[in-house]
Amino acid sequence: MREQITKTRLTRMLAEDKEGLNPETAQAALLDFQRVANEYFETESKPKMLTQKENGLISVTVTFRAVRVKNFTKLK
Repeated sequence: MREQITKTRLTRMLAEDKEGLNPETAQAALLDFQRVANEYFETESKPKMLTQKENGLISVTVTFRAVRVKNFTKLK
């Protein structure tokens, strides 16, 4: 009986791990995306993230509004 409960818990944990981001991880990712976006753009909004699972793969879309691109030149 105990072995079956352990097996069920482990199966559930593995399934949940593959399903998507927990709130803490999603928040950390959004903070990183915002930091990188601010390096290249003058942003007008905070980034939003959408994740979709298709055919065993996860598609991630990050969107934000920007008012200009911060162009830079490569130093020689």
